Amino acid sequence: MAEGPPPRPLPALTADNTPFWTGGERGELLIQQCGSCAYFIHPPTGFCPQCESRDTAYVPVSGRGFVETFTINHRQWMPGLPDRYVLALVRLAEQADVRLVTNIIDCDPDAVRIDMPVSVRFEQAEDLWIPLFAPAEGTP
Repeated sequence: MAEGPPPRPLPALTADNTPFWTGGERGELLIQQCGSCAYFIHPPTGFCPQCESRDTAYVPVSGRGFVETFTINHRQWMPGLPDRYVLALVRLAEQADVRLVTNIIDCDPDAVRIDMPVSVRFEQAEDLWIPLFAPAEGTP
């Protein structure tokens, strides 16, 4: 069996979400931001829920965040998928109400904690770059 990332169901690309799923190719986590009030918008909609502006554009963010909540999966749902991994909700450092559903990687699942600082990594899957998060440097 070939080594590589586990199989994942992939999202369908749309005009609204393509920058989010492809920015990782350049190492950038791109989040839609309102041009009128600077509010970050995720998932992308092309509409600002804060000020109702349609002036939105993707901008790179730091890629830093914190584990808001998580669960440890203990079942291999698909062949090639690990039987133990962390599914988490990560809030971005730039704006606490921007949260990404993701996996926490590069650490023992039992080491993951609420509010743990994390930073983004990207995993290529076909022509998409999946944002995953790992403990930030200096995290015990």
